[in-house]
Amino acid sequence: MRARRLLKRKGVTEEEIRVDFDRKRRVEMERLSGCHTVPQIFIGDLHMGGYDDMTTLDRQGRLESLLGGPESDLS
Repeated sequence: MRARRLLKRKGVTEEEIRVDFDRKRRVEMERLSGCHTVPQIFIGDLHMGGYDDMTTLDRQGRLESLLGGPESDLS
């Protein structure tokens, strides 16, 4: 929920991919991210990490440029 709120404040439309009931998607998420916890946040093919990683990027002033500005779509 915190990740969603942060993305909404940034004006980003996010796409949630549920991996909790889909073993195939969970295996793919783990392969792509190297992580077993959720959420794992991706911007396109770029793995951002989890919420804490995303807020660190935001505090460093790097998140918005990765998002492509205030009206980006996150998929």
